[in-house]
Amino acid sequence: MGLRKRIFAATYDWQMGGAQRAGLADLRAGVVSRATGLVLEVGAGTGLNLPHYGPDVEHLTLTEPDPSMLKRLQRRVEQQPRSATVLRAPAERLPFDDDSFDTVVCTLVLCGVEDQPLAVREIRRVLRPGGQLLFLEHMRSEDERHARLQDRFNWLNRAMVMCDCNRPTRLTLASEGLRIEEIAETDFPKAPPFINPLVHGRATHPTPVGAENTTQTRADPT
Repeated sequence: MGLRKRIFAATYDWQMGGAQRAGLADLRAGVVSRATGLVLEVGAGTGLNLPHYGPDVEHLTLTEPDPSMLKRLQRRVEQQPRSATVLRAPAERLPFDDDSFDTVVCTLVLCGVEDQPLAVREIRRVLRPGGQLLFLEHMRSEDERHARLQDRFNWLNRAMVMCDCNRPTRLTLASEGLRIEEIAETDFPKAPPFINPLVHGRATHPTPVGAENTTQTRADPT
């Protein structure tokens, strides 16, 4: 598995190249450019989102659990004009205090985490009340016929890209306490049908009733 992960990391940008050129890069930009304040990107991979962060980001923190991906991420950060903090950490165990970030960015991550509900709980924990999760994820179809196709081919998806094509991501976000404010569905560019649907949108960590005017004290994650 170690060798397989190293090969996957070394070829990831190449594997994603066709999809990136066919519209995935534009989808990334539409999601990531909305990040504001103190920002955490979970599962940053090789750093394909880095060019899309805008001027409203006060500080960017990037986590990635895989050492081979992390090396490539660090090199890409060094080539960017924007400074960022890079840490090795899985989505299920984020090394930050509660309420640390204004925005969490998650693109093509929740399909591959070991424990999706736990990862979403961690994202909610580190988001301040009122903070936003910006996401771009492929997930299990709500059409049962298509979902059965995904179930049938999930073994192939895992073999090809080391993730699941049938994760109930929309349901997980809602069941773990995030409020989905916006969601749009499209097709994953240059991908087989069982990868679809691809969804992108915005969810928030609801502000507790009566806490709207409470001043939040947050630790700077840097």
